[in-house]
Amino acid sequence: MALGIGILLVVVGAILAFAVEATVSGLDIQVVGWICMLAGVLAIVLSLVMNAQRANTTHTEVVERRDVVDPPPRY
Repeated sequence: MALGIGILLVVVGAILAFAVEATVSGLDIQVVGWICMLAGVLAIVLSLVMNAQRANTTHTEVVERRDVVDPPPRY
């Protein structure tokens, strides 16, 4: 999920940084695009690191076994 969001942020950021020539007072659209691209790259890297850690885990199954024996007879 984070990988897809990261790619989306990179694409939207690249469009804002390189393709949009609009001006908004008090807001630089190119800077917003660069920030989106940076956040997208960070999301991609973090999702890949998390997936790599998840793949390296090992699982050990512990089975507890109790043999029930009859108590010795009382005399």
